[in-house]
Amino acid sequence: MSKFPSVLSAALVLAVTPSLAQDMPRAFRMCTACHAVGDGAANKIGPHLNGVVGRPAGGVEGFKYSPAMAEKGGEGVVWTPEALETFLRNPRQIVPGTKMAFAGLKQDADVSAVIGYLASYSETGGNGAGDQDASATSDGATPAVTPAAAPRSGVVTQTRVGGVYRLGRAATANEIAAWDVDVRPDGAGLPEGSGSVSDGDALFQEQCAVCHGVFAEGVDRWPVLAGGQDTLTDDRPEKTIGSYWPYLSTVYDYIRRAMPYGNAHSLSDDDVYALTAYLLYMNDVVTEEDFVLSKENFTEIRLPNEDNFIDDTRPEEPQYHSTGEPCMQDCIPGTARVVMRARILDVTPGSVEDDGLGAGAVE
Repeated sequence: MSKFPSVLSAALVLAVTPSLAQDMPRAFRMCTACHAVGDGAANKIGPHLNGVVGRPAGGVEGFKYSPAMAEKGGEGVVWTPEALETFLRNPRQIVPGTKMAFAGLKQDADVSAVIGYLASYSETGGNGAGDQDASATSDGATPAVTPAAAPRSGVVTQTRVGGVYRLGRAATANEIAAWDVDVRPDGAGLPEGSGSVSDGDALFQEQCAVCHGVFAEGVDRWPVLAGGQDTLTDDRPEKTIGSYWPYLSTVYDYIRRAMPYGNAHSLSDDDVYALTAYLLYMNDVVTEEDFVLSKENFTEIRLPNEDNFIDDTRPEEPQYHSTGEPCMQDCIPGTARVVMRARILDVTPGSVEDDGLGAGAVE
């Protein structure tokens, strides 16, 4: 690896000015899914990053680091610009076993921009603007207050009229179209494009495997995406695309809207087709390695569990036609019994010792 990126990173840290703290680099936006920086920053999924440049690894008091990161702190690793550069390019290279679900930055400019941005929050320990009182000018005088801008033409400013809050304005046709991107089981909403299993494999290893595993088997507690066939009647079913999901449109729509984690909307339509094709292949829904998924053949694909989903016909059933007051208590004769408790996050009070119906238990 060239030494020039390291020199560039260090130079950015030394030359950074407080004003840069207000300009978040595009590359840092994906970091905000797990980290906070700036005034009032607190720990999230990952530790806050105020003061990270020059801080010992695992150095935020009160944050529960992975054993691998805590070990690096014990070894005396400090987040110098050079160490941060290595970590940002490939977190597992400098901290093998880290639980940070991030594959790394590929572009030199992105690495340098992120280090410079973090450095602007490291010298002051918080707001990146030094200790200067923002309410005073350089000569100590209080600046004049700038009046609020007048509302734009066409913006409704009334707060409430006739029981309806009149805020903002009606959305334009183009604005509605930008949000109207859902894809439906019949193919409605699919964009033009295509993607192959092989292209999807390469994308998956680069963008998705850090969380979902090389073979879509899931890493740690991240979701498993492949396998699980014939497990739906087990005590702990494996609900994957191949074993549980009813429609391929849901796969495409979700990837397009929300993935990769922390960097949503960064994939092209062809990328999403390719990733969807790869997941079909990993679930044995398609078996040809040269399979290409496109708008034209999308609706020909049927997921194995589709027939086990049925239409919701409750609005047509007599008991839902009643116009009387809804029942809010004592609606079913007899004593109510708890037959199952929530499985995750200990959301159900009590324990197994209370009544034998612990997390996930079925009577």
